[in-house]
Amino acid sequence: MNHIRKAAAFTMLAALLSPAGVAFSQDHHDDHHDDHHDNHAYVHHDEWKKGYKMHNEDWNRGERVEYRQYHLHEPPHGYEWREVDGNYVLAAVATGVIASVVVASATH
Repeated sequence: MNHIRKAAAFTMLAALLSPAGVAFSQDHHDDHHDDHHDNHAYVHHDEWKKGYKMHNEDWNRGERVEYRQYHLHEPPHGYEWREVDGNYVLAAVATGVIASVVVASATH
């Protein structure tokens, strides 16, 4: 009976240390990376127009971009460009009110 327990314990340990166990943890990391990458996939937002106040969750998941690198105009004081859903959005940092929206692929 003791040999059966050792064999079962060895099998469980081997399963935990196998490449499949490692792949599981890597999948989680890759999923997080894919979420980040999805921010760059283009999504059309009819409501994102000059004067519209962006939702905080949209603004916060955007990545700040260097306007010179993407040939965008210099943001006025208190504004910044962010890439959100494949769009470059210029909005007021304090309020989230949009001044301009450009499709990101149009500037690459």
